[in-house]
Amino acid sequence: MISLRVNGAERSYDDDADMPLLWYLRDELGLTGTKFGCGVAACGACTIHLDSIATRACVTPMSSVDGRAIITIEGLSLDGNHPLQVAWRDLNVSQCGYCQAGQIMQAASLLQDTPEPSEADIDAAMSGNLCRCGAYPRIRAAIKQAAGSTRRAVEGERP
Repeated sequence: MISLRVNGAERSYDDDADMPLLWYLRDELGLTGTKFGCGVAACGACTIHLDSIATRACVTPMSSVDGRAIITIEGLSLDGNHPLQVAWRDLNVSQCGYCQAGQIMQAASLLQDTPEPSEADIDAAMSGNLCRCGAYPRIRAAIKQAAGSTRRAVEGERP
C-alpha cells in the first residue's frame, strides 16, 4: 500500500507500483490540470511539486511517492489566485493553454527557491518547459510580475 498526500488530502494506492504518478493523478483522482505531453520528462507539461520540488509526473513511478506530498496545479491555490495565476491572467499568457499548468508549477518552484529571479534565473529554471505557441516572453513577464507581487506581500505592501 502506497500512502501519499495530494493537495493536502491523505490518499492511498494499492495497484501497479510502476504506474506513473501522472496517470494516478489524472485517472484515479480526476486532477486533469496536470497534462501528458511527451512521456519522457522532456516537455514539462506534467510538472507537479513532489515534496516542494518541481518534478515530472510522467516518469515518476508510484513506488517513489510513498509517504510524500504532491501539489498539483489544482492545489497551488484553492481560489486560483496564486500570484503566478494572477499574473498569467493579467498578461494573457496562455494561447492554447496546454502547457500552462506545468509552466506555472515550474515557475512556482523557481519563486519558492529564488524569490527575486534574474532573467538568467528565469531562463534556466524554465528551459525544460516547452510551449508550442511560443509564449515565452509573456511567461517571463508573468514570472517577473508574480515575483514583485510576492515580494510586496511579504513586505506588507499591497500587491
